[in-house]
Amino acid sequence: MSNNTNRVNNPMKVITGPDTRWSYANVWEPKSINGGTPKYSVSLIIPKSDTKTVAKIKAAIEAAYQEEQAKLKGNSRSVPPLSAIKTPLRDSDIERPDDPAYANAYFINANSATAPGIVDADRNPVLTRSEVYSGVYGRASINLYAFNSNGNKGIACGLNNLQLIRLGEPLGGKASAEADFATDDDEDFLG
Repeated sequence: MSNNTNRVNNPMKVITGPDTRWSYANVWEPKSINGGTPKYSVSLIIPKSDTKTVAKIKAAIEAAYQEEQAKLKGNSRSVPPLSAIKTPLRDSDIERPDDPAYANAYFINANSATAPGIVDADRNPVLTRSEVYSGVYGRASINLYAFNSNGNKGIACGLNNLQLIRLGEPLGGKASAEADFATDDDEDFLG
């Protein structure tokens, strides 16, 4: 019997493609944003060329909108149109035009109150924290859901699990130790 027979098809759950790049990866320790509840989080940079993942995310946003209309309606007389509420999939070329890491891509911020499971390409647990940093590539298991809180209505993105596929250039401008010491050139030592 295969594992697929036990899976429940959740239209609001998405597994991103392997070329998704992780940025602002706070996946080992929860972090508070603007004094809020500490959460685990990651910004997922999805190349626009990964049309399959982009289509799955858009379909999951639509599914969350359709299935959770009562939450979006709240005490209002009607449900706001999807185009009028906040959605998590954002165009990097519009919102981050000066950041080359986000060029020709979409991004989606995912977070969770509980730590995500992190595995490597062979589905073995990743236990070494230094292997997971902003700039690596991997797949992410996310779920889209509606929210209605303090007058803000929209669709948000929850973080389930992460699969590290391959290393990438670290984001944030800091060179790696390997790059700094790649040559035996000592000219900067006394300079």
